[in-house]
Amino acid sequence: MSSDTLSLTAARRIALAAQGFGPARPPAVAWRHLARTLDRLALHQIDSVNVLARAHYLPAFSRLGPYDRTLIDRAAWGPRRERRLFEYWAHEASLLPLALHPLLRWRMARAESAAPRPEAQAVLDRISGEGPMAASDFEHGRSRSGWWEWGDTKRALEWLFRAGRLTTATRRGSFERVYDLSERVIPKAILALPTPGEAEAQRRLVEISARALGIATAGDLRDYFRLKPEEAKAAIEALVEDGILLPVQVETWRQPAFLHAEARRPRRIEAQALLAPFDPLIWERARAERLFNFRYRIEIYTPAEKRVHGYYVLPFLMDEALVARVDLKSDRQRGRLVVRQIGYEPDAPPETAGRLAAELDTMASWLGLEIAASIEEARVIVPR
Repeated sequence: MSSDTLSLTAARRIALAAQGFGPARPPAVAWRHLARTLDRLALHQIDSVNVLARAHYLPAFSRLGPYDRTLIDRAAWGPRRERRLFEYWAHEASLLPLALHPLLRWRMARAESAAPRPEAQAVLDRISGEGPMAASDFEHGRSRSGWWEWGDTKRALEWLFRAGRLTTATRRGSFERVYDLSERVIPKAILALPTPGEAEAQRRLVEISARALGIATAGDLRDYFRLKPEEAKAAIEALVEDGILLPVQVETWRQPAFLHAEARRPRRIEAQALLAPFDPLIWERARAERLFNFRYRIEIYTPAEKRVHGYYVLPFLMDEALVARVDLKSDRQRGRLVVRQIGYEPDAPPETAGRLAAELDTMASWLGLEIAASIEEARVIVPR
């Protein structure tokens, strides 16, 4: 065990600073601000739930405040010359900076090594000849005439996506993925970058994770890009040997921790932000509990009568603590941001309600909505 022991408060500040919290939000968000956030976090998780806003838009808002969401759209799904992001399985389905493409080719190669099915080649040939296609564009249910069932089509598309043969050309309608050949979407300069070996790529992915987290356990580092335990272990050992990761102990943590050698150690953090359920600050629930003493579980799949905090609940970060959680919904038809329920933590300070109201106003304005009711009118649980 390292003789360097950090207090939980110090660890929390390091983690928040690494995630981009602390600096004042820019008065107007330009691409350079967004690019810095995208590079810092390394990935934005994609999720199909759209009850408030698409998940991949929210982490940048939490750190930067209101910004033009088409900046992300163009970077992810715009013309090839404007591409700055690509879709792949990283933490989960994610948007990642193009520079990370070579670091995930080992994962693509592993998928490629699986025995290809004849239908996968047929799908590839059809997209090659006809251009970008979504799963719904394929004929299905015609196995007697030489085609295959619908499930086989989707599985073939996903296999080709995981193998890096296909990628997302664009999204359409209800956010449906439209596939195209990777060489027609990913810029040539990125495809020409050298491919590192598996061990080197995994080492670099763990370093990126450590930089994004600031301070983390081995499990935290592994989870960021969903590496296997043995892969993360070898990478962590190499990074410790290189002096990039420093073994430390955090008070109250049972597991050893690792501090990125370049992590900032601020004396305090000033911030306020509503955090999406898939925000990298809190997506690993055990880490959120370790850092903030905040037990958080998403209740989307919990029957309504058994939910405690609500359907789509965003924790509220105020300075260095998670002090409340808010169940939110965008009623787009009526142009309203609906605050369905608020839960205050028992130790939330008196100014929590006022600062939360201000952040809700900011979010509503960003989404082009109006607050449906004041937070005083929302159902409140765990009241002060």
